[in-house]
Amino acid sequence: MKTIWLTGAEWLAVLRIGLGLWWLESWRHKDRKGWFERGTGIAWAADIAAKHRWAAVRSGFDTVVAPRPKLMAHVVVYAELALALGLITGLLTPIALVGGLLLNLLYLVLMIHDWAEQGQNAMMALISLVALFAMSWQTWSLDHATGLFG
Repeated sequence: MKTIWLTGAEWLAVLRIGLGLWWLESWRHKDRKGWFERGTGIAWAADIAAKHRWAAVRSGFDTVVAPRPKLMAHVVVYAELALALGLITGLLTPIALVGGLLLNLLYLVLMIHDWAEQGQNAMMALISLVALFAMSWQTWSLDHATGLFG
């Protein structure tokens, strides 16, 4: 593959690292005090889920998230940080890419009516798929340096 400036594998690493920086920004801008102490993030999601057009989303939220709001707030916030660090450093990259893809799909389904959110989550999911299937951990990653994931 011919490219300008970097090799194809290096461009894929740039894509992976950029996705990691996107997750890091998602984590950085969260009001963690609000999420952890006042429950604002889960309350916001509960309001969206309660009005969702799909009954499965409403019942899924009521079954999984609503009974444990503090735990789920920590799961969401720290999952975004873990994804960011994994993708930026290239540590456990395939796991981070699949986890990020699943989280983006979850956000996509929850925010089905909000086109601004749809665009962001769709693009992040697409980048995750490309980075996963192109094995973007082959360059500039701890996975490559340690021989993890061949």
